[in-house]
Amino acid sequence: MTAQGRFLDPLADKILVSSAFISFAVLGVVEYWMVSLIIFRDLFVTGLRMFMEKNGISMITTKIAKAKTFIQISIIIFILLFLGLQGIPFEWLKILFGIILKFRIIYYLTLVVTVFTVWTGISYLYNNRTAIRQFTS
Repeated sequence: MTAQGRFLDPLADKILVSSAFISFAVLGVVEYWMVSLIIFRDLFVTGLRMFMEKNGISMITTKIAKAKTFIQISIIIFILLFLGLQGIPFEWLKILFGIILKFRIIYYLTLVVTVFTVWTGISYLYNNRTAIRQFTS
């Protein structure tokens, strides 16, 4: 994969995830503070990686970062299904959506995604602390 491809593929993921979460916040489905933390982490890590690679310093990407993206996209799909299927007049769907709303399942799933996203950002910084020290010296 070219250097441009290594940068653009993760950037496309971040644009997709950020756009979806911003839209959900505007619709009132998720909390703005959660979206802010998710976007801040992604922009910070991506920016740091860009600056470091520009200076010839590579950063370690772990499998947990890939899991983060998978989990983020999974909650996005869940919310899209929730929003998209609300107009379908099946009684079992109404019951299911009632449970989702009553127990605030979207809120708690998004909270888990937010905490996991922040944790992976801290983990990323910790795992790359030697490279970061080299970059800042």
